[in-house]
Amino acid sequence: MKNPRIPGLSKSGTWRNWASSAVATPDAVAMPRDESEITAAMGAAVDAGSTLKVVGGAHSFTPIAATSGTLLSLDHFSGILRVDPLTNQVRFRAGTRLRDIGRLLEPYGLALANMGDIDHQSLAGAINTSTHGTGLAFTGFSGAVTALRIILPDGEARECSPTLNPGLFQAARVGLGALGVLTEITLQCVPRFKLHAREEPEPLAGMLESFVDRVVLSDHLEFYWFPYTDTALAKTNTRLPDDAPLDPVPWHGRLISDELVGNVAFAALCQVGARIPATVPPINKLAAKALAVRSYTDQSERVFVAPRRVRFREMEYSVELAALPEVFAAVRTALEAHPQKISFPLEVRATGADDTWLGTASGRQSAYIAVHRYAGEPSREFFGAMEEVFVHYGGRPHWGKLHTRDSSYLASVYPHFNEFLAQRDAADPQGTMLNEHLRHLLGR
Repeated sequence: MKNPRIPGLSKSGTWRNWASSAVATPDAVAMPRDESEITAAMGAAVDAGSTLKVVGGAHSFTPIAATSGTLLSLDHFSGILRVDPLTNQVRFRAGTRLRDIGRLLEPYGLALANMGDIDHQSLAGAINTSTHGTGLAFTGFSGAVTALRIILPDGEARECSPTLNPGLFQAARVGLGALGVLTEITLQCVPRFKLHAREEPEPLAGMLESFVDRVVLSDHLEFYWFPYTDTALAKTNTRLPDDAPLDPVPWHGRLISDELVGNVAFAALCQVGARIPATVPPINKLAAKALAVRSYTDQSERVFVAPRRVRFREMEYSVELAALPEVFAAVRTALEAHPQKISFPLEVRATGADDTWLGTASGRQSAYIAVHRYAGEPSREFFGAMEEVFVHYGGRPHWGKLHTRDSSYLASVYPHFNEFLAQRDAADPQGTMLNEHLRHLLGR
């Protein structure tokens, strides 16, 4: 019997995530079509004393979905179940890919309030890992969850909301895949809108000095910094009503800027830098000088997201928004002193505070600094050096990106961490939803 086409699973039965930073060989695979099949797969894992992990788009850089037990895909759990026209709350099946949501919401005149720059993930995966975009008036995906349905390892399906099983609801909004299997998620959506995007290079010093103030005044602001340069590439997205005229990047512009320059040429430069590290600083300086102003208007989902075809590995930490200039300066100092030469730009974003227990912006306005390493280069030592800086400032690691924190550290930066553990232990006392990575994170 052939394996189902589970994301990342090869014909030989080996599973790898998108960046090949996590590898596993599951004993069994499942691609259920209804809740009864999820319950059956869960029951078989429990009876065998094994584990079960859910994989979405396989885009997390950590081994959060890796298992030697049952690997379960929710790709058959996709689409909209219902829409409340009074509240704009939409019930999705949990395996729905982010890349499909814009199309699904269009007939209802709705859109996601915010998105990150990658849409390969499943909705359940984005919720479980506290995935986010940028914009101080907005939260990550988990902060937009108003209700959910989860199947626990004992086979019981529970509806959860702020008033129905509220403790489990809070835990499952950023559940790390450690409580059960999400099958349905209700999101607060908004009327469709367009975004006017402006991308332009500017001095890094000015960007750092003004970012905390500018992010308050901008709908969506982020910037990229090319190591060994003094240049930042700012991207500002301004929200417009849905009847605003379109002025998209023409197809040939996307082909040249996004595909040929942003992916093909960039991949070639990364390969050169990997073979000849001394070329990285001059290449980055040349790339920074070549940056040009670009302005366009399109539907929100087409502006938020950018193609990312060059394979890389990533670490991202959130810090207090006000501390960003100081933390970035420390990161820059550590990066430039590091013996490895870094070709990938750093990315800086910000979001508003939310009330999730394990969301990276829980209880505080947050800035995010993401560091990357080309997949063809070693990353452990560089990420270790960056992590020392982030930890010094009480940073919170993105749950789907590489880090080495354990339960003692996480308890120190998440006030509700022990409450999460209590809900997790009650939902899954046998540890069916755990793996080695999660046991390290949670101390279980």
